[in-house]
Amino acid sequence: MSKVVKQVAGIDVAQKELVVTLGHLLDDFSIELFAYKVFKNSDSGFKTLVEWTEKQTDNSIAVRYVMEATGVYHQKFAYYLSTNKLEVSIVLPNKISNYMRTLELKTITDKSCSQAIAQFGLERRLDIWFKPKVVYKELQQLTRERDQIVQERSIIKNQIHAEIVEAKPNQKSMERMQARIRFLNSQEKEIKEDINSLVNENPDLKQIINRVTTIPGVGELTAVIVLAETNGFELIRNKSQLSSYAGLDVKEKQSGTSVKGKPRISKKGNRNLRKSMHLPALTAVKWDDNFREIYARLISKHGIKMKALVAIQRKILELIYILFKNETIYDKEYVKKIA
Repeated sequence: MSKVVKQVAGIDVAQKELVVTLGHLLDDFSIELFAYKVFKNSDSGFKTLVEWTEKQTDNSIAVRYVMEATGVYHQKFAYYLSTNKLEVSIVLPNKISNYMRTLELKTITDKSCSQAIAQFGLERRLDIWFKPKVVYKELQQLTRERDQIVQERSIIKNQIHAEIVEAKPNQKSMERMQARIRFLNSQEKEIKEDINSLVNENPDLKQIINRVTTIPGVGELTAVIVLAETNGFELIRNKSQLSSYAGLDVKEKQSGTSVKGKPRISKKGNRNLRKSMHLPALTAVKWDDNFREIYARLISKHGIKMKALVAIQRKILELIYILFKNETIYDKEYVKKIA
C-alpha cells in the first residue's frame, strides 16, 4: 500500500471565498487530489477550513497551505495560519499562471485553479512564508494612501483647469476645489512625516534605503515603495521574477517563424511597484550618462521612446534588488556590463 509523504491544501483566494482542494503525494511519486470545498474568506471561515482539513488529512504529516499573492485578499488568512503555527507558502501569481498553461486546462474555474495550486504545491519545493515585518506592512499602507491622495489631487487640478477655461468660471466652486487641494497637500505632508519616522526608527531599513538611493533617480520614497510592495523582497528569488512581479516583463505571441503580435510588457503584476519606476527612469535618463547612453541605444534600435523607457525602468528595479541582496552601493561599471 502506498504511503503519503506530502500533503497540500491548494487555495484559490477571492474577496469573499476560499476555494480549497486537498491533495497528497505518495511514495511512488503519484499525486492524488481527493477533496474539494468552498469556505468564507472570514475569521469563522478560516477556523472551519482548518478543522475540515485536519479531518480529511493524515495528522502525522504536516499540511502545507499554498495560495497565490492575490492583492490583499489572501493576507488575513495567511496571517491566521502563521499565527496558529501552520505551514504556509505564498506563490507569485505569474508562477501559478505559467504552471497552469503547462496543464492545458480547457476551462478555468475557481475549482480548477485550486486544483492547479494544490498540484503545484505537491510538485515543487516551496519556501515557508512568515509574517512580514510590521514596518513593511505599515509602509505599504502609507505609500498606497499617499498614492490615492496624489491621484485625487491630480483629478481636482484638472477640474480647476477646466473651470478656468469656462466662459464664466464659478468662483465658489474654484474656492472649494482650492481648499481641497490644500487639505490633500497637508495630508500628504503628514504621510511623508510618518514614513520618515518609521524609517528613522529602523536603522537596518535606513541602511538599505541609503544604499538603494545611490542609484540615479531613486529617492527615498521610491526605495520605500519598492521595499514595502515586495515585503523586503520576501518572495523574490531572481531579477526576472521581480520584473514579472512588477509586470515589466516582455510578452510576445509567436508561432513558428512568424510573430503574431508586437512584443509588449505584460502589465500583469504589482501596479504600485510598476508605477514607482516611472519618474526614477525619467530622471536617470536625463542626468546619468550610463542610463542616457542605454536609452539612446535602445531608441536607435527600435525607435520607440516608451519601450526604451520601460527597459530603463526594469533595469533600475533590478538594480535595487541587486543592491539589496549584495548589500552594496551603485556601481556605474556594473550598469555598463548589464546594458
